[in-house]
Amino acid sequence: MEREARVTQLFNDRREAGRILAERLRGHVPHSNVIVLALPRGGVPVAYEVAAALDAPLDVFVVRKLGAPGSEEYAIGAIASGGIGIVDERTVAMLGISRQELDRVVHRERGELDRRERLYRRGRPFPNLDGKTVVLVDDGLATGSTMRVAVEAIRSRGPAAVIAAVPVASREACAVIAAVADMCVCAMTPEPFHGVGMWYADFSQTTDEEVMELLAQGDTRDLSPLTSTASYGGAVAL
Repeated sequence: MEREARVTQLFNDRREAGRILAERLRGHVPHSNVIVLALPRGGVPVAYEVAAALDAPLDVFVVRKLGAPGSEEYAIGAIASGGIGIVDERTVAMLGISRQELDRVVHRERGELDRRERLYRRGRPFPNLDGKTVVLVDDGLATGSTMRVAVEAIRSRGPAAVIAAVPVASREACAVIAAVADMCVCAMTPEPFHGVGMWYADFSQTTDEEVMELLAQGDTRDLSPLTSTASYGGAVAL
């Protein structure tokens, strides 16, 4: 990483985090064909500010974390649109999760993924990513499993490059994503990390209504050339 993160304050909320993240991204975004894809729901307010600052279109890419039965916040994998997913088999075995329990988790999350796809897209086709630089945005990375699935799924759609961008992440997760994305930009990598929500004064749940409102506002933007002299490569923690 280019330099050590210094934690001086919490983000007030996701919108503020998005504005700060956008400033970190400016030197790392290419000159044309950029689209910002948010991981809903929490990534949408962050991505809205990033897209506004970069004058780029905003859309969503739906990914669902697979939570351990009884401890849903503990990730054991993730699934994404298009049928792509990963499961941490070692963690599944360590926790003693049966195949039947795992199948139930996947079935439940697939249902929620499909519900969100229908709700947020409302019949709109998924954007053509061929030859574009995709900036994937979430509100933070803990293990990185959700973002990793998103990066791998987006790769199958033919983009020129995939940049993962978050306001806050564990250093380990930032490194994991840097290995699969063309670049991973993390505005903060505090140590000890504790969890994404610890670094927001307001980490209240983003609603479906807020997601749809922000998408409607972001949908009015066209692809615009951006000026940049930066090249891709690795993880950036600022």
